[in-house]
Amino acid sequence: MKINKKALAILAGLTVGMSSTAFAATADSFTDVPKDHWSYQALDYLAKEGVIDGMGDNTFQGGRTMTRYEMASIVAKAMQKGGGTFGDQAVLDKLAAEYSGEISTLKKQVDQNTKDINDLKNGIAGKMELNGFIRVQYDHDKYNHPVQNGSDLNKDNNRFYMNLNGSYKVNDNWKAKFQLEKNSFYNGGHDHENESGSWENRTKDGKYTATRAKRWSGHDGDIQRIWVEGVDPKSGDWISVGRAWRGLGQQNVLFGTESDGFQFGVPLKGTGLTASGFWFSSTGAGNHESWYGVGTWGNVGHSAGINLAYAQNSKDKGDVYEQNTTHLSAWDDKTVYYDKAYVLSGWLDLAKDVRFLTDYVKTNADYQNNSLFLRLNYRNTDLMKPGSYQTYARWYRYGANGTISGDDEWSSLFYNGSAGSKGWILGVKYVPWQNVEWETLFSKQQKIADSDYKRTLVRTQMDFHF
Repeated sequence: MKINKKALAILAGLTVGMSSTAFAATADSFTDVPKDHWSYQALDYLAKEGVIDGMGDNTFQGGRTMTRYEMASIVAKAMQKGGGTFGDQAVLDKLAAEYSGEISTLKKQVDQNTKDINDLKNGIAGKMELNGFIRVQYDHDKYNHPVQNGSDLNKDNNRFYMNLNGSYKVNDNWKAKFQLEKNSFYNGGHDHENESGSWENRTKDGKYTATRAKRWSGHDGDIQRIWVEGVDPKSGDWISVGRAWRGLGQQNVLFGTESDGFQFGVPLKGTGLTASGFWFSSTGAGNHESWYGVGTWGNVGHSAGINLAYAQNSKDKGDVYEQNTTHLSAWDDKTVYYDKAYVLSGWLDLAKDVRFLTDYVKTNADYQNNSLFLRLNYRNTDLMKPGSYQTYARWYRYGANGTISGDDEWSSLFYNGSAGSKGWILGVKYVPWQNVEWETLFSKQQKIADSDYKRTLVRTQMDFHF
């Protein structure tokens, strides 16, 4: 049996006509069926009821011969609608008998598609998640001091950079995660044979030699960090174990770097807070110490939040250990200047779209033993909303012994060893297109102990998230 679209329209129109439902065509369902066509109302009604779909491009193509499978699909949809009169059901029963084979084949196909989709969800495709961003960054970074006035400070921040994060679902409670980073610096006068940059150290014979600068585990495109995360879906308790980037404090002033170790969290019932315990060991070159402690963070109302932490060093204050036996530099012997550190931080909404954030860090060192970081945000960016933006103003004062391994935010903050540093930053973020964020900042900074050492930084970067 062959039936074309015109015959089907007549049959459908007669079938619907047996019921008490009146046609109420309110808009064209198909662009190629004029309103004055004899089948317009029937087709418009059936399309709105979901019985027929047309060709998927808003056309009906009434002159094309339909297949038995297409007819069977229409009959099956009509039967699913139900609620017709005795006359409707009699016609549908005859159609169902005529196309029973095709309807059975369609059902098998649907069942198989459903199974394939579930297999994908439960297989690698359903368990693996990837996300990250690619950055294009340029710094105009000038360092003014008595010897090298106006020199470039950090050329290796002019770069292409990729951050890739992966997560694999082990079961309902555990995920295995990894992160890799890749830096490709612009060929602008730096040591291009060494993608991680270089520094100079004095050897025993008094000569200088270039040595590869170690950036955590490196940024050469290998997988630098691997860890697992577990969560109890009932209580919300969680734990993170392995090598990962971790932070303490609202703005990671106390600690913000890659570390080996673990951290766990326990939501405090009846509050918006989470209690936490941790053990961190920085992976930076020459580090022979670790930190452990407790903390808590979360909301304390609709417009305020806190982030508190206490950390204890595995070594005692005054301990000395050898950092490097190859070179005779000032860093060969490292002294533990403090073994206790605290962070008191939080945020407060001052008005609509205005948020104030602060971090205060205190250690038990004998000098420059505190750090303070203030930030004021106006609005927020939304990667899904082009045109959204944020402006911010920041001020900081980092004591030389006022942070464990604070986040320098890709060298946008001026670390100067025993001198400490302070400065201010003005910046703006903007979303020109979906999943693309553009940030530009301007900063003035200087050493605390010697104001002749100053820095002027202009940075612009664009992140393409995926």
